[in-house]
Amino acid sequence: MIKTFILLLGFCWGASTAWAQTPAAPPPLTTVPAVDVARYMGTWYEIAKYPNWFQKKCVSSTQAIYSLQANGQVQVLNRCKTDKGEWSEALGAARQIGGPTSPRLQVRFAPEWLSFIPLLWGNYWIIELDPNYQWVVVSEPQREYLWILSRTPQLPDATLQQLRGQLASAGFDLSRLELSRP
Repeated sequence: MIKTFILLLGFCWGASTAWAQTPAAPPPLTTVPAVDVARYMGTWYEIAKYPNWFQKKCVSSTQAIYSLQANGQVQVLNRCKTDKGEWSEALGAARQIGGPTSPRLQVRFAPEWLSFIPLLWGNYWIIELDPNYQWVVVSEPQREYLWILSRTPQLPDATLQQLRGQLASAGFDLSRLELSRP
């Protein structure tokens, strides 16, 4: 009986120690209050990102070009230079989730005829945005993806450091953040 009690006590101590050392989950991801989609259109240059599988071939000059179509849809053209100096491009679409000023969008790069499949749409949440639409930070609820974009190929270092601080406060792992080559 005493052995069982000691074993149980040891298990409880070990479990409570492990629980106490488990990092707290970050708070739910918040977005900016509103986005003017028309102002968001145009070319954005990638300044930094969390590395991901679909950008492995990109070595420099990564850009996202957004165009508002006549039917109200948003066309997305992502492009970058490969290690051979060639442009690699992916054409897709974006849609707002919520009202006309919602900062929560979804994007897809699969053919339009497959757009009815929910899994083909990825979350694209605008979590930080310059009031003059000169830089933006985009992620998604699980914080697996992250991009810092700018209207110019380079962002002032002070702005980048400010954004890094905001991202750390929002629960992002800055050790994963990789600067992009212009």
